[in-house]
This record gives sequence, structure tokens and C-alpha cells, in this order.
Amino acid sequence: MKLSAKAIFTHLIVIVLFVLASTVYFYPVLQGKAIFQSDIAQYKGMAKERDDFKKNTGIESYWTNSAFGGMPTYQLGANYPHDYVKKLDRLIRFLPRPADYLFLYLLGFYVLMLCMKAKWRWAVLGALAFGFSTYLIIILGVGHNAKAHALGYIPFLLGGIILVFRKKYILGFLLTALAMALEISANHYQMTYYFMLLVLVMGAVYLIYAIKEKELKHFFVSVGILVGAVVLGVATNATGLMATKEYADWSTRGKSELTINPDGSPKEVKDGLDKEYITQYSYGILESLNLFVPRLFGGSNSENLGKDSKAYAFLTEQGLPPSRALEFTGGLPLYWGKQPIVAAPAYVGAVVFFLFVLGLFLVKAKHKWWLVAGVLLSLLLSWGKNFPALTNFMIDYFPLYNKFRAVSSVQVVLELCIPVLGILGLMQLAKKKVKTTEKMRALKWSTFITVGLCVAIFLMKGFFDFEGLNDDSYRRYFGDELMAMVQSDREAVYVNDTLRTLIFVLLTALALWFFIKDKINKNILALALGALLLIDLVGVNLRYVNADDFVRQRVVNNPFQPSEADKQIMQDPGVFRVFDPNEGLNGARTSFFHHSIGGYHAAKPRAMQDLFEFHIYKNNLQVLNMLNVKYIMQQDEEGRTYAALNENANGNAWFVENIKAVKSPDEAIQALGDIDTKKTAVVNTQKYPWLVKTSYGVDSTATIQLIEYRPDYLKYRSSNPNEGFAVFSEMFYPHGWNAYLDGKPTDHYRVNYALRGMKIPAGEHEIEFRFEPKVVETGSKIALGSNILLGLLFLLGLLYLFWPKREKTKT
Repeated sequence: MKLSAKAIFTHLIVIVLFVLASTVYFYPVLQGKAIFQSDIAQYKGMAKERDDFKKNTGIESYWTNSAFGGMPTYQLGANYPHDYVKKLDRLIRFLPRPADYLFLYLLGFYVLMLCMKAKWRWAVLGALAFGFSTYLIIILGVGHNAKAHALGYIPFLLGGIILVFRKKYILGFLLTALAMALEISANHYQMTYYFMLLVLVMGAVYLIYAIKEKELKHFFVSVGILVGAVVLGVATNATGLMATKEYADWSTRGKSELTINPDGSPKEVKDGLDKEYITQYSYGILESLNLFVPRLFGGSNSENLGKDSKAYAFLTEQGLPPSRALEFTGGLPLYWGKQPIVAAPAYVGAVVFFLFVLGLFLVKAKHKWWLVAGVLLSLLLSWGKNFPALTNFMIDYFPLYNKFRAVSSVQVVLELCIPVLGILGLMQLAKKKVKTTEKMRALKWSTFITVGLCVAIFLMKGFFDFEGLNDDSYRRYFGDELMAMVQSDREAVYVNDTLRTLIFVLLTALALWFFIKDKINKNILALALGALLLIDLVGVNLRYVNADDFVRQRVVNNPFQPSEADKQIMQDPGVFRVFDPNEGLNGARTSFFHHSIGGYHAAKPRAMQDLFEFHIYKNNLQVLNMLNVKYIMQQDEEGRTYAALNENANGNAWFVENIKAVKSPDEAIQALGDIDTKKTAVVNTQKYPWLVKTSYGVDSTATIQLIEYRPDYLKYRSSNPNEGFAVFSEMFYPHGWNAYLDGKPTDHYRVNYALRGMKIPAGEHEIEFRFEPKVVETGSKIALGSNILLGLLFLLGLLYLFWPKREKTKT
């Protein structure tokens, strides 16, 4: 294998171009600013205790008590031993965030297109089409960094697979293994899962062609090589995968152990998420035309039309000062689709869509069919509850599909496939061996279809009332007249963006016509399409992610500011929990400053979720007491937040007088509704049949106190003249928490459905809880061996590929 100096230089220039494109779009990063991402602010709240502990001690803690009463940090930025893949990832993403993710998009797609035999100019064009796709930019704006991270490595992975099927076995194996390692390290398994659906489709198409072309041996050899590469890539991330799987089974993503609902009715026991939760964000069928026309359904829940809106004209006519009117029109609720919240349309671009249609006519090879199938499957799955036949089948029967929510995000597959087929079509158009008549026919039909679609969309306007899902709520705040103006603005952006798309379609068709007629060459065509593409996509993207979203770095690092109530609580030196009813289970602000029973995470600890649904939402103070909630955020008559002291909080640990025996988790959680948690502990004796003693003497002198606290270590001192049973206000987690009595291992039990309990002999004792997860130790050994193997194979593979080959001499 040889790379000429010219090729190397070209690729380096392209990389520099991608660096410039990424930093120019996100130019505030050059001023030391960072984008304020709402989801990352929540993440920082969740990870604050872990981050502070690591900063102050240099020790990695795999447990935090700042959220949900306590949970592993496996999904909160935990660093594992021998995680060399993460170090490589940081080397690749050397730019400031979020420019690093945009650079990854561009570089990944460029490599993919090179693997598909594209010339550099077309590969660059495809990279720009993919990287600046509106969905991929908007997820950077809201803080879905892990999703963006995973999507950035998917093109690399797809390129490796294609190389193997092109019989570039060694290079394909190396790229696939390395890309798989980086993909898993990105830690967004939902995106990886959706990509694997595309791989299954691709594999089915390749198998059909292998049968037709009598290439079954090559097919199965390729599959074997790819399986080996994937397994090796996955194994390098063994620690994170094993730890995540262990926690997932204990979270809301796992199977519930309860068979009843909070109202006592029977509960459907299943392994996975509820269908309603999975399909809450389902793309509307007609809304899918947003791929072609950006604000067909209003764009987002908060659109800035400024003075160019009927709502602004109405408000100023009513005498509202222009500044106040602009304030309102800076966030108009223009979205009128059926999803609860939308930050931006999933727009792939009019230019890119036109090239995709062109590819349908010009691309003849097997690539066409798996790309089209991938687009269709992705689109149908994104409809969710709007296409229940397929969605219900996938949820009920397809492995792991019920583990993921927000089915609309499966459109990431078509976000990849559409520009790939578009660039392949453009490559065919550029080939001299393709007849001019065939090119003109493809251009003609592509123009008819896309222009016809624009006309049809424009004519459909009369069938819509532009009524949104939340309009009744808006009317209560804004009034009927103002909402009528908002609906008029929705209609206006519908028309304007349809005409905008039509213009880009016609300009794209014109550029291609000039090329076919030999009026311009390949380089001019690439430049013309690149300019059109960037004007189109960047113009839409800047509506949603722009310089206004950037703030000073310190604001990003400290997204929450302490209130007077927070400052008051922080004066208390004890270890306790705080509850803010306004956040409940969906906010991490409290976690940023205190230990909280709430939090913000897609996979919440199931026990805490159940406690909220069965008791906390019903104001059962006994459950708050047992969770050691010492302060509850309240509001006074003037709306100011203050910290109400809960004097009845049970504390860090306490001796109980009675054991209430139950026989199932259902009985355990129900029993919490009618006990004094300070005096009685609920124990499932089906699980712990040896805990037969139900009454304990609690002397007035008996004490148990927390004397040392770290996130993953708790030390108590107890004094009791009698044998006692202690309850600890810590979440029970069976994987890693070990208990020690006077330095010797001892048993502890799950009590009160969610907490820890322990029998303690009479006298004075020291009790310790240490979080010592075996999964980290075991996974790290597997990861170390796999990384060594991958490194050796990579070195040997490169030596074989690039070692000068001797010319065979003729005799």
C-alpha cells in the first residue's frame, strides 16, 4: 500500500480546512468562551460531588450521594484504569468544545467517503453536508454531547466495514476495531444501536449480492473479520460496558420487581421502558418533510422572528413598547407539530436532498439499496406511535429496542445515509463513462420530483389550521387575538421556507446542468455546490445555534448560582439530604450544592423512582425522614425560596425497635405507608429468611453516629447495651458496597425497600461501608489485555501495509 506525497499533502490540507470550518462556525471558542448547554448544566449538577472529590484528592470515586439519594458514577464521567481509548479520543478531539465535535463529524465522513473510493473534492463536499446537518448542530446547542460524540465516530466505523467488504481485509479490520473502540468509548449506546440496525440492513443486501455473484466465501470471511474487529473494539471498553450493564439492571431501564402500580392496580411487568415513554417523542408523518423544508411545522418551540412577524405588528399596534414586543417575538412558540418539545427541525438541506434524489437514479451498485433501505427504516421507526404496527413490533420482539426512549432520534441513520447516497450520485454524474443522456434524464427527473414536492407542499397549506399541541395553554396566557397572530406567523414561515427550498433546488439543478453541458468543470461544480450547501445549512443552523449561545467559561463551569436558601443550608456542617419539590426527579440544581433525592438522568435508580411514585409524590413525610431529608425547599407568599427545616429527619443511622416482615417487594413498598420509619424497619423475609427476630430493645443511651464521610466510604460508631438492628439512610445497591464490623466483613441487608440495614451486636463498634466494585477490577483487566492486543495488531498491520515490497524478478 502506498500513499503519494501529493495525497498526503491533500489530506493534510483537508484536515486544516475542517479545523478552520469548525472553529469559524463556533468562533467564540477562540475568545475563551463556551457554549451554554442545558443538558450539560444538568450533568454538571449530577457530577459535582464526584468532580470535586477527584480534584481535591486525586482519587476516582465510583459512587456519588449528590443525586437520587446515591448512585454509581458510571454514567457521570467515571474514569477507569487502562482506558487508553479515551486518551486517544481526547487526542483526536483537540479543538475546544463544541468545535471538536463538528471537526469529528467532518473528519469521519471524509474518511468514510474515501473508503467508498470518492475523490477528495467529493469527500469534502459530503463531509460538509453531513457535519452541518441541522440536527447534528442542534444537539451541540442543547448539550447532547455523548450523542454527538457517538455520531462522530459512526462514519469511521462504517468506512471500516466497507473496506473489509472491498477485500481490504487488514486495513478494514484495523479501522473497524479502532473505530468500534472509540464508538463505545463515546458512551451513547442508543446511537450505536441504531447504527447496528443499519449494519443489519447493509449485511442483508450484501448477502443477496454475494449469492447472486457467487461470492459467499468472501461474504462470510468478511463477516468473520468484522465480528473479530467489533469484539476487540468492544473489549477495550469492557469496564464501562460491564459497569453500565450492572447499573442498568438496577435502574429504570431494567425489569421492575413490582407487580402493582401506585394505585394498587396490577402492573405489567416487563424488562424495559414503557411504550408511552419510549414513543413520547414520535416524529409526525407529514412533519418528516422538515428534512426538505426546515420550518414547515414552525421549526422550534422558541423562534426568533424579531420585527418580521405579525405578532410584533399586533403588539405594537396595541401600544406595547417596541422593546417589549421584540422580547416576545424573540421566542415565539411557532412549532405546531405533535411532539412535546422541539429545539429545531431535523433539516438535511435542500441541496443535499436534491443530490439524494439524483443518486436514486444514477447509483446502480449495491450501496444504493442498503442506503435507501436505511433511510426508509429510519424514517418509519422515527414515526413511533404514529406508525404503531412497526413500532410495537420492534418494542415487543426486537432485542434491546425497548431500552431506548425518544424514537425520533433514530433519524440519525437517515442523516448519514442521505448525504452518502447524494455524494455517490454526484460521483456518477462526474464520470465520463456515464452517458450524457443518462445524466440529463436523472437531472430532469430529480428536478421534477423536488420542484413538484415544493409545489405540493405549498398547495397543502390550505389543508392546515396551524394549530399546535399546546395552543390552548398559550391562549390562557396570551389571549385569542395574539395567538391568531402567532398562527399567521406559522403560516408565513411555512410559505417562506418552502419558497426558500425551491430556490436552492433550482440553483442546484442549474449548477448540475452547467456541468453536464461542459460549461463548468468538476472543481467549479464542487465549489458551487459547496457554497450553496453551506449557505443553505448554515443559514438554518444559525437560527438555533449561534454566538449568542456562548458565555464565559466560568458560567459553564458553574451553571448554577446559590440562592440565599442554598447558602443557609451550606452553613450546616452535617451530612444530610435536601429536597426541592419543584425539581422532583427531573432537575440537578439541588445536586450541584447539596445531597439530593432528585436528579437528572435518563436511567434513574429504580428504587428511588418507585419511592417517589408510591410515597413522595403523595407527601409521605415518613419516607422523607428515612432518606434523611433535613431541608425541604419551600416558597413564601412573595415567591421567595427558603429552606424549611425538617426536624423529624431520622439522621444518618438509627436503631429500630421492630422489624415488619413482608414477603415481596410489593408488600415492602406498600408497608412504608403506615409505619414510623424511626421505630420500624420493613424487611422482605422471603429474601432474608434468617432475619427472624422482629423485636429489639432500644435503650435511651443507644447511639449510632456517622463519624467519617467520603462519597464511597462511610464510617459509623455505635454504642448499644443490647443487640440492635440499625437502619442507614443510604441507598442499598448490591454490587460493590461491602460492610465491615470492627474491620471484619459482615452482612448488610436491603430494608425499607431502598435502604441498608445491619444487625449490630451489643457494645461499642465501628461500622464501615466501602464501595469496592468488582466490576471495575474485572473490567480493567479485560480492557488492559484488549488494548495491548489492539495496539500490537495495529502496529503489525501498518508494518505489513506500508513496508516496502520487493519487486519480483523475472528469470
